[in-house]
Amino acid sequence: MSQQEYRVAPNGFTAEQWEQFTADGVIVIEDALSDEEIDRYLQAIDRYCAADAQYNPTKFCMRENIVQRDPTFAELIDHPRHVGYGYDIYGELLKLHLSQIFIRPTDGNYNHWHHDGARAVPYGVYAPELPLQLKISYWLTDLPSTKMGNFVYLPGSHRSQRSQYYHTHESVPGEKILCVPKGAMTVANCNTWHRVEPNESDVVRKNIFLAYCPSWVCEGDRYQSDPNWLKTLNREQRIIMRSYADPYARAKPPAEDFPLFLDRDTRSDSDPDADIRVPLKQRKRLTMPEKMGLASASTP
Repeated sequence: MSQQEYRVAPNGFTAEQWEQFTADGVIVIEDALSDEEIDRYLQAIDRYCAADAQYNPTKFCMRENIVQRDPTFAELIDHPRHVGYGYDIYGELLKLHLSQIFIRPTDGNYNHWHHDGARAVPYGVYAPELPLQLKISYWLTDLPSTKMGNFVYLPGSHRSQRSQYYHTHESVPGEKILCVPKGAMTVANCNTWHRVEPNESDVVRKNIFLAYCPSWVCEGDRYQSDPNWLKTLNREQRIIMRSYADPYARAKPPAEDFPLFLDRDTRSDSDPDADIRVPLKQRKRLTMPEKMGLASASTP
């Protein structure tokens, strides 16, 4: 495959978004989806639910590994609307950690203050500045007010591994209750403490969630993907699923999986000062935070 056939990395964080993300742990992007796109995703959710014998429209519903269940969801693995945010942080070792749909009708269901990922020894122990899990959320129904199953988060709490409110549902000073129109997208550091309000409205809240991580963090909703399904994906989608037979390939992917994307600025598969004597699959490439000086970029 020639370099021209590789895709250039889609856009990710702007400078302003990164500043807010590092300060608050969450950024909100309204009007990320068109009405046509919203309808398409809702139709895919409805198709999935119609085929699920256990689905009860009066009860909270969560299903995982949705990208393998419907081609419309599979398109989201590497969708340019959001995959650049994950690539900015995880670079060439980007992986889809999990994919989910959430349906919250008026059934009183809610959850307590928590952060995502490991709890007894949180991700922050190993990566105190950068998240080891990044969550993209698509908000497909209007949430103009509170008590609609809203996402609630505490800005800046991604820097704390403990919370006095953990496993309670108490309202916390400084919390933000997400009230957004349909079509909004959020990008969240999964270390951020959050909870969900009960839905006391007549609106059924519907969401798509996609979490990304480094390829060497274990998958969250599967062991391996169906080989026949993988054949239906494009190159980047297949790589991002990281369905390797060799477990250590998650840390050292095969040569054909490099580059995942070309640099969005230089259109190159390497950094400007790359040592071309090093094979491409072993060649260090800087992530966006390293380029900005947030993470150490020293090399031998």
